[in-house]
Amino acid sequence: MTPLLLAALLAAASADGAPPEGDGGAGDGGSPPVSVLFVLTDDHRHDHLGCAGHPVLKTPHIDALAARGVRFENAFVTTSICAASRASIFSGHYELSHGHTFGKPPLREELVRDSYPAVLKRAGYRTGFAGKFGVGVARGAQAEMFDVYEPINRSPYFHKQPDGSLRHTADLIGDRAEEFIASTPSDQPFCLSLSFNAGHAEDRDLRDHFPYPETEADLYRNEKLPPIGPAPPQAFNRLPEFLQESMNRDRWQWRWHSNFQRERNTRDYYRLLSAADRNVGRAIAALEQAGRLENTLVIVTGDNGYYMGSRGLAGKWSHFEESLRVPLVVAGPGVNGAGGAGGGSGIGERGAGRVEDAVALNVDLPATMLDACGQPVPEHYQGRSLVPFLKGETPADWRTDFLAEHRMDHPRIPKWQGVRGERWVYANYYEQSPPYEFLHDLSADPLQLKNLATDPAFADQLGTMRARSAELERMRESGDPGA
Repeated sequence: MTPLLLAALLAAASADGAPPEGDGGAGDGGSPPVSVLFVLTDDHRHDHLGCAGHPVLKTPHIDALAARGVRFENAFVTTSICAASRASIFSGHYELSHGHTFGKPPLREELVRDSYPAVLKRAGYRTGFAGKFGVGVARGAQAEMFDVYEPINRSPYFHKQPDGSLRHTADLIGDRAEEFIASTPSDQPFCLSLSFNAGHAEDRDLRDHFPYPETEADLYRNEKLPPIGPAPPQAFNRLPEFLQESMNRDRWQWRWHSNFQRERNTRDYYRLLSAADRNVGRAIAALEQAGRLENTLVIVTGDNGYYMGSRGLAGKWSHFEESLRVPLVVAGPGVNGAGGAGGGSGIGERGAGRVEDAVALNVDLPATMLDACGQPVPEHYQGRSLVPFLKGETPADWRTDFLAEHRMDHPRIPKWQGVRGERWVYANYYEQSPPYEFLHDLSADPLQLKNLATDPAFADQLGTMRARSAELERMRESGDPGA
């Protein structure tokens, strides 16, 4: 245990730890406050879970959460890169509004102040963080957000311990989860954020891209890998030259271009995700041992998608589904019926194990956590609480599309802005000369293999999507919290 963590734990043990006043949750007023375990994985595509139907990858602990909760089939990030996406998760704002990504100034102080951990900390929650933070903030801002803050980063994935041994970051995060849960007073609600580096590659290591713990070494040795997809690698030939020459192709050359690379890196990537899942299981077991599981909302999601060789690309960053779409599983008090008469927090009363098809976004997550904990949601948040869906309800005015964007300054990653709707997807790579547009019809072309933007038959639809993109841009840029 690090001196910093030990000091924080001792301070927490001696503090009053008074629970928040009021109903403390979305329940009936007499229920104990809801606590939160928030789990974020890295470079994790929506279909890479056992419960999402993956034929090889094993994620039994996340699958068990889905079996007693809700899995959102259409969950997306609004910007597919870790810094901007994580800033959106903390702040409840789109990139266009919070303005933070790589190479940009720190997240604004007012957004840190109203981040979900800072709000819950002020409300009397004990807040903790372990893993990859990934967001630039002003010096000392983490102390405003967390009682216990333990950054654990990759590069390398294995960290030397005081006794000289090496321990994987996934297991270190699991260690901190157990310590935090065990040291939190039983009458104090908490919010613990676990942010795994898995399954991000070691970008500077061109031989061992996905270092995994020894505990996962025997997994996936003999399983037949599924085909590359969902889009075939040959889809690369249909891309414009600026995407063919982007970093998406650079990293494909590093990781997926030969059968040997693909076999090794895919299996190692699966092992990394299974290591994260195993440590999610450790956190769940710690909650159960502490008697806290029944009243803890557990959220598992990813910070962005990942191509894995689909359409001849690697990385993320662009507008296709493989990049924008992420896993999202939510389980907790009431989702399996415990919220009915006789106990539980009352978050929901039916529908455990459901697959929800409404569009859910990373910007919805802070509002969801605060709402579930009975705390006011800041009016400037641009996302909305998903708690109604946990109750089995669908708001009549729920979104059917959203603004998607990528604005980082990088010579090998083209900027773009667009709209992902239920049927139509629009993307404008606006710094190309001339600007290059995409228009996809998901109903006829779910793999987004055809670009209809230059087809005169779809000129009216293209105009509609251009106008909607501009409308959403105005809303997000002005800070409008509308859906």
